[in-house]
Amino acid sequence: MRRYARTLVAVALAAGMAAGTTGWVSGDAQQALTGPPPGSAQWRADRALGTELPDPERATPAEVARFFAGLNTTEQQLLLVRHPSVVGNLDGAPLELRYRANSLALAAEDDPRYRSLAAPGRQILAFDPRGRGQVAEVFGDLRTARRVSVVVPGSDNDAGTFDRKVAAHGAPPGMARTLRTAAGPGTAVVAWVGYTTPVGVGIDAATGSLAEAGAGRLTRFTEGLTADGLPEPAVFCHSYGSVVCGIAAHRLPATDLVVLGSPGMRADDAAGLRTKARVWAAKDPTDWIDNVPNVRFAGLGHGTDPTDPAFGARRVPADEARGHAGYFAPGTDSLRAFAAIARGTGTATPEGAEPPADAQTLQGSHALADAPVLEGVVR
Repeated sequence: MRRYARTLVAVALAAGMAAGTTGWVSGDAQQALTGPPPGSAQWRADRALGTELPDPERATPAEVARFFAGLNTTEQQLLLVRHPSVVGNLDGAPLELRYRANSLALAAEDDPRYRSLAAPGRQILAFDPRGRGQVAEVFGDLRTARRVSVVVPGSDNDAGTFDRKVAAHGAPPGMARTLRTAAGPGTAVVAWVGYTTPVGVGIDAATGSLAEAGAGRLTRFTEGLTADGLPEPAVFCHSYGSVVCGIAAHRLPATDLVVLGSPGMRADDAAGLRTKARVWAAKDPTDWIDNVPNVRFAGLGHGTDPTDPAFGARRVPADEARGHAGYFAPGTDSLRAFAAIARGTGTATPEGAEPPADAQTLQGSHALADAPVLEGVVR
């Protein structure tokens, strides 16, 4: 019984720590933000076009896309002006309308936490000011990109902290920016903080309740991209974000799932994710997450380490990364590998080589030969 108690406590504490990016702080319980975007009641009641508008909560992204495709420019602009908070967050709506809608919503927002998001030239694909706030920003030309990636971060991320002054490659926009720069022309990357993340160390980080809610939102968001005619994305999932991706995997339209600094994906192995996407995993030798027990019991903990050979993921080199938030650092082997995956040139083994018996590993092959090495931070 004593051993059981020690194990349970270790799971609760370790899994909580694993989800965080800011170290040991006490965690506050969070209520997941779910449901349709703000302003949905007014949207549902609007008959300005002489017809019902698609229900933001029940209509699929594909149905939303078909609705907007049937409108002329004047009708689209009318809805944009009348309901910017709905149009800006409506998965399946044309991304150009969403950019403009969120620009209007941010211009009208008086919360100082979101002031920087309203800067000219930013491509804000989603913005919800409720609670701690949620946001998604695009780097690159999403409409013309041949390859699209989405970055899903872990704990302590929200719209209010999105632009925090930390290492340029450690916060969600920094991860997306450096990935897009490394991947090069023809790619676009979305920094997606579209779910309620855990705060610090606590029961939220040790369990999957917030990840469950986030998985549904991530699935709908990516379905919205494809419904708008964009390519299926590669999804990069950091820390607690990998728990979100693991739960969403079986219904997520994605070419690749890349997890880094993961506490587990709530699956025993890659096959258990039930995804058609290629699954990749990275963990650097200095990441404290390596000290976290990968167990799952009574709802606590997140399961097998995705970099364990038994899990069956393709391995991404990360020897040059440092710490839990260093995977996107310019010049690292992990960023070069991520860039190859983002471009669609990542392969499991060098050309002509036999894959290892225990796991497939992304090596310094032709897949990485043309990956640019960044010497500085591009802003």
